[in-house]
Formats: sequence, C-alpha cells, structure tokens
Amino acid sequence: MSESKSKYAYEKKCAWDQFNKSEIKKAFDFAEYYKTFLNNAKTEREAISLIQDLAKKGKKKIIVNRGKEAALVVKGKKPINDGLRIVIAHVDSPRLDLKQVPLYEDGESKLALVETHYYGGIKKFHWLTIPLALHGVVVKKDGKTVTFALGEKDNDPVFCVSDLLPHLSHEVQDNKKITEAFKGENLDLVVGNIPAKGEVKEKIKAAILEQLHRDYGLIEEDFISAELEAVPAFKAKDAGFDRSLVAAYGQDDRACVFTSLKALLDSNTPEYTAIALFVDKEEIGSEGNTTAQVTTFLRSIIKTLDPAADVDAVMLKSKVISADVNAAVTPNYIDVFELKNASALGQGVVMSKYTGHGGKYAANDATAEYIAEIRTLLNAQNIPWQTAELGKVDKGGGGTVAKYFSRLGMEVVDLGPAVLSMHSPYEITSKIDIYATYLAYKTFFTS
Repeated sequence: MSESKSKYAYEKKCAWDQFNKSEIKKAFDFAEYYKTFLNNAKTEREAISLIQDLAKKGKKKIIVNRGKEAALVVKGKKPINDGLRIVIAHVDSPRLDLKQVPLYEDGESKLALVETHYYGGIKKFHWLTIPLALHGVVVKKDGKTVTFALGEKDNDPVFCVSDLLPHLSHEVQDNKKITEAFKGENLDLVVGNIPAKGEVKEKIKAAILEQLHRDYGLIEEDFISAELEAVPAFKAKDAGFDRSLVAAYGQDDRACVFTSLKALLDSNTPEYTAIALFVDKEEIGSEGNTTAQVTTFLRSIIKTLDPAADVDAVMLKSKVISADVNAAVTPNYIDVFELKNASALGQGVVMSKYTGHGGKYAANDATAEYIAEIRTLLNAQNIPWQTAELGKVDKGGGGTVAKYFSRLGMEVVDLGPAVLSMHSPYEITSKIDIYATYLAYKTFFTS
C-alpha cells in the first residue's frame, strides 16, 4: 500500500494541470506576442523604444529617461500618499560590446576583425561560432546618429567569433580549464576578407572602413562615440515537440519586461497608482544614471504625479515586485540545486524570498508578512506559483534590483518565471510560466 502525502504538506503544483484548456490556449496565444517582442527588442534601447510605442498605442502615460529607462504609469483611485504598486524589470541582457577602437586587421589570417568587451555574466565559449547581429547606435562627429540592426533580415550579413578546430585544440584548449581555454580578449568578430585596391597599409581594414563610410558615412573615430552590441541573430522560436517552450535570446529579463508591460497595459484604473518601471545595466551591478540604484527618476515621477507628495512617505507605503527570473532545474546538473527549494519549468511563476549568495550576502530578504500577502493574492486568483532560491547554499547565487528598492523602505519580493540555460545566447522558458507571470503582475497591479 503506497504512502499518501499529508494534506498539510507543501507540494508544488504543475501549472499545466492547474490551468484548464481555455487558459492553456490563452498561454499559447500570449506566447506569440511575446516572441514578437523578443525579436524586436534585442537591446536596451530597442526595448525602451518598443515599450514607448506600445504605451502610446495603448494611450498610457510613459516617461522615458535617456532612451534606456522608462516608467509606464497608471494613476489609481487612491491618493499618491497611500503608496504605489511598482513592478520593476531590467531591459539589458548579457552580450558582446564593441570596444571604443575595435577594428583591426590580422595579417596572418587575412581577416578584418573587431574587438569586443563582454557585458554581464557569460560563459565565453557560448559565444563562439554562432551567428551574431550588430545592434546599436553610432553618434558621428557631426552629431547625427546612425542606428544599426544588421544581421536580422534574411539577406543581411552576420558576424561571428571564430574557434579552433578539434584537430588542433588539444594543447591550447582541451587540457585547460574552461576559464583558461577561452579568453575575453579573444572574443573578436570576423567582419571582412576583401582587401582594398592601391598602395595602402592594412588593406582589408582599409576596405572595411571605405565600406562603412560609403554605406553609413562613418569614419574610424566615430566608433569612440558608439554603443554597438553583438547579439545572437537567432529568432525566438517554439521549442519541443509539443511547442510548450520558448527558445530565445534575452529572456533574462525581457520575459519580465514584456509580462509587466502587458499587465499594466491591460489594467484600467487600479486602486493604487501603478508603475511598470524598466531599468538598464542590472547585469553589471546597476551602475549608471538609468539604473535601479539611482532613485532620482522615481522621485521625479512621484513629484510629477503629486507635487505636494512627501516622497519618502510614499516610498515607505509602497509595495514592489522585483520582476526577475530564477534558474530552472537543469537536466544533468541537478546536483547544484537544492530541489525542495528550486524552480522548474512548467510550475508557474517563481517567488524568491531572498537572493544574494553565501550567507544571503547582498540580498533583499522579503518579510514574512509580505510573502504571505503575495502568496494569498496568487492563491485567490488560482495563479500557479512556486518558491525557489538560486542553487544550493555556497554553490553560487545571484542578485537582482530588489535590494535597491528595499533600501528605500518599500516592501519588495522577487517574482518571475524560471529560465533554463540562463545567460546563454539561447535561453528557454515555459509558455505556461510566462502566462502565469503576466497574470501575477496584473493581479498585483489591480489588487
């Protein structure tokens, strides 16, 4: 006779079982819009621009800071001094950035290349021999801006980082640690091979510069005032025989960007003023003037909504969801997860009471009262959810923007979908989790 589980025991529920057929269809339909967003928002600038367009189309108030940070605002029934409901997500993702003086010619290989400096936490070998697109802006010496999105169309060229063939890699790669075998300084993109005509030095580099000037009006010095990012040229696609998954670049954290944006766009007049806040540079520590660490933007929004508001008092009464992803249990690597406290695909939105690493170092640790409030909110709406932390104690860890808002006196908890192969060029999520995340944010905004 099998032993049944106590009715008082906590057990994670499968989101696919919790939703009925109609809700599952909605999740699949929702994923189509989500994939379109991912394909058109591969950089922080592109994400903010698309958010701005969708907000205007939805006739919602949008405030933008330097093209890399934005706030979608819906004023509530209650006065501002009663507090806000904020969902904050970050629009940046790991990538390869071109250096300020990137272009050079390698005489031995007869190639022109551009040097990169990787952005955020990556496994360097992931970025070798995959098709990359070049996105971003170049501000020319005359002040005019050239926008790049080269490598996305079917007839566009792509770029790639070369790798050594296995026949010759034994000494220089195979017998080394991964961190030693693949160096950041070697993540250079191949950009050309045809030499220029005439008596010039570095003929292949010269030919590339001639083409850049011919096509875009650029000179080499213009690279210094540029923000050019090499991102995977892959399109967001359904994954799996059952099409239950989404495979795409940048789902950390644009899964939360899209779901929080859509949640507020679909909300009418909430009880409390609701803000979907989108910030930059989370992947490199939230340093900069468009990030979660700089509260000037949020303070200015509060003053715009109510010039007489006591900003600090408003923050003390506000409640926040740090909309960020968690690591899905990974096949063949389950030893790094403490499975009772780990997230898995298809189990709903993930609530993380704390982040950080080691002894909860650099973490936001949400209060029991706030966790209970969010848990009750999700249960009342039958929204599937799970709880998790990022790996076993002392195995690793990671941070989010939650701590910056908790420092302002706000109640904050991390809530977002699980992601498989996080920080890789092609991350995987479950469609049911993405939809559950959308419902969770919408319920939070309107509660």
